[in-house]
Amino acid sequence: MTHAVGRRKSSIARVYIKKGKGAIEINGRDYKEYFKLDYLQNQVDAPLRTTEATTSFDIKINVSGGGIKGQAEAIKLGIARGLCEVDVNMRPALKHAGLLRRDPRVVERKKFGLKKARKSFQFSKR
Repeated sequence: MTHAVGRRKSSIARVYIKKGKGAIEINGRDYKEYFKLDYLQNQVDAPLRTTEATTSFDIKINVSGGGIKGQAEAIKLGIARGLCEVDVNMRPALKHAGLLRRDPRVVERKKFGLKKARKSFQFSKR
């Protein structure tokens, strides 16, 4: 069993990969039940479809933090990293598809004296 971690925004996904029939379980539920939207299911599937390994591995995932989109992208990175550990020959295909790059964008912090990170109060000259 291989272990990998994926992160995105404030979501963290711990991914456990082992040989199997292609079952993907997220927090004890099937991934199609956990992510109802098709594009989020496609995010989770992307590394497996890229490496043509959709029915080769059973994947168990624990994910926490953030929203559903951040969680889906964290899972995508975690699965891609796990597949690289399982088989080094999968790395070039995953790297070419851009699945091994961690998205560094996170929420900018609120600044002192402002309403939000950049939004300010209305300026009055008089």
